[in-house]
Amino acid sequence: MAKARNAIRGHLTSFRMILVSFFLMILAGAFLLCLPFASKGDEPVSFLNALFTSTSAACVTGLVVFDTATKWTMFGRIVILALIQVGGLGVVTMAAAIMTLTGAQIGLLPRLAVQDAVSAPELGSVVKFMKFLIGGTFCIEGVGALCLLPVFAGKFGFVKGLGFAVFHSISAFCNAGFDLMGVQEQFSSLTAFSSNAAVNVIIMLLIILGGLGFLTWSDLLNNLFHVKRLRLQTKIILVSTAALILLPALYFFFVEFRGYPWNERLLLSLFQSVTPRTAGFNTADYGQMSESGLLITIMLMMIGGAPGSTAGGLKVTTMAVLFLASGTFLQRKQHVNCFRRRIESDAIQNAMALLTLYIFLLLAGSVLLSSIEGLPILKSMFECASALGTVGLTTGITTGLGAFSKAMLISFMFFGRVGGLTLGYSFATSARFNHGLMPVEKISVG
Repeated sequence: MAKARNAIRGHLTSFRMILVSFFLMILAGAFLLCLPFASKGDEPVSFLNALFTSTSAACVTGLVVFDTATKWTMFGRIVILALIQVGGLGVVTMAAAIMTLTGAQIGLLPRLAVQDAVSAPELGSVVKFMKFLIGGTFCIEGVGALCLLPVFAGKFGFVKGLGFAVFHSISAFCNAGFDLMGVQEQFSSLTAFSSNAAVNVIIMLLIILGGLGFLTWSDLLNNLFHVKRLRLQTKIILVSTAALILLPALYFFFVEFRGYPWNERLLLSLFQSVTPRTAGFNTADYGQMSESGLLITIMLMMIGGAPGSTAGGLKVTTMAVLFLASGTFLQRKQHVNCFRRRIESDAIQNAMALLTLYIFLLLAGSVLLSSIEGLPILKSMFECASALGTVGLTTGITTGLGAFSKAMLISFMFFGRVGGLTLGYSFATSARFNHGLMPVEKISVG
């Protein structure tokens, strides 16, 4: 037994711990959602549909095969909410937090796993950073719920409104996109609140705060009045996030929603610019959106939020590094610089590898989905991008997909949440170095 435990520990790296923890949580969630008292109706939920829902919740995606409000009982909704909360913060992080609260010692491997999961700056500060992360999360979610309470209590009554406020606050901050608005109209998300400024602004702020990343919060709080002291990553995240909200919002405002009153038009434009990165709520019907609008949304879904956040996708830093590197190489400069700092070559190589991998999966998945289900390629690409970016937006095709398509989207959601680098590093036995250099031969590019 001791030898078996030592063998497991020898093979269990921090990246594999993250991978295994998410996998086990998803399986546990699927089994719980298969229980007869977890769902409504006479027909039991199949394991595939329960697995799809569990994966979507744990990977904070929001794609659903059933309407959350009308299909699941109170028990089922609590399971989904728990999966969203734990999945948003990370299984290893939550487990380590519980160990800290109970006074147990956290070993080196869990510390490394937490550091990799939340992008903590230093191994020695992991426990302190984790406490800040957990405390900040519950504080923001609590304030968000209190702000949403007057609107939901006025519409559904105090008790039900309180439950709705808590559920949607956690779902928004964790960038999950699950909603309970099916009590009004199934699969309607927040379309009934498209002109409600309070709901729009609160949900958008929660999404943005969750998508900025925990390291960004810490850096901003420590250097609030000293912009020059901010980390390069924080500056890139803030500038990129602002650009990725404002530029698409201008398109939506002047092109996509030009037929609406200006106040609702402004809210629709901002919300549909914020939510693809990567929350999954919507106040507009994506099934009625133009092809250009869908294509812009696909790009936003693929980019996602910041590293170490509740958001998925390629991450804004990845796209920023690639954008800066492209400009540098076109100018025939040697080093990639930003805010008077040099970006290391490893970051550029990782960014290129991730972009290639995501584009390959997006195109391959879109072709398969379109061929198998007989769907237009753009709608298939939208669904695959939504799963890969752990977004949850849909044009309305999720509920009608077959078993193979659902299984493919499950794998995409899992990949999008754990991350391409985590998945790759978990299968790598060790770092490999080239001890000799091959002869150079030039090839033409471009």
